[in-house]
Amino acid sequence: MGDTTMTATEGLREAAPHPVAAETRPALLSRLRTPRRPRLWFEILLIALSYWTYSLVRNAVPEQRGQALRNADWIWRVEHQLGIAVEESVNHAVNSVTWLIVGMNYYYATLHFVVTLGVLVWLYRSHSGRYAATRMVLFATTGVALVGYYLYPLAPPRLMNGGHFVDTVMVHQTWGSMASGDLKNMSNQYAAMPSMHIGWSVWCGLTIFALATVPWVRVLGLVYPAATLVVIVATANHFWLDAVGGVLCLGFGYGVARVWYGALPHELPRVPVPRGAWLPTKA
Repeated sequence: MGDTTMTATEGLREAAPHPVAAETRPALLSRLRTPRRPRLWFEILLIALSYWTYSLVRNAVPEQRGQALRNADWIWRVEHQLGIAVEESVNHAVNSVTWLIVGMNYYYATLHFVVTLGVLVWLYRSHSGRYAATRMVLFATTGVALVGYYLYPLAPPRLMNGGHFVDTVMVHQTWGSMASGDLKNMSNQYAAMPSMHIGWSVWCGLTIFALATVPWVRVLGLVYPAATLVVIVATANHFWLDAVGGVLCLGFGYGVARVWYGALPHELPRVPVPRGAWLPTKA
């Protein structure tokens, strides 16, 4: 009787999962989710490769001109119904001030990249523990935007049929958009929804506001996406609702980071901590 009981007990022990194997997966996941110090060479390579892939995929999406123009007409009608269809008035008003619209053209062409890269460099140098999570937000935001370009081709206001918008780059002979002038064949002109000028600028603004310690810098963080919104409308590159699409994509990006790290980027340690000293909470 005793031998039989002993044998059954031993059999149950042998059938039970090995405790080391059971703990391997959680340990690996915890290690992947733990903030690490970024490596410069890897980040440069990753950003360059990611932007190249983004541009390649975005420009490979069929332009679908007819559908893009129909979608633009629909957006314009919806905005009229909502009482927010003031893009044309803003476009004409700003275009009448030459120095202002020329400045906005160059703003549109440059700050989208310069400020975003600047924030990434600042994070790398001063907030290395939060860098990977914040970068994940940016990458996830951009990735889901590609889905939007494919599913919902949209012409910018300046290309609408029968529209009276001014293509400010063409009129003032500035290089404010890859989709205007001699560069228009290098970029998909019908990928206006969602606006990544807004998605990226709001990402920059929220990151600066959450992590900067100097008050006026935090204020600038909030001013930047607001100014970008005015610029994309004044240059007739986007509708207001394109900006809403960009913000929704950014919300998705923050959701991905929250699920992966168990916390929002600004809640993570400023600098990486020793392995095992910080564990993410359950998402």
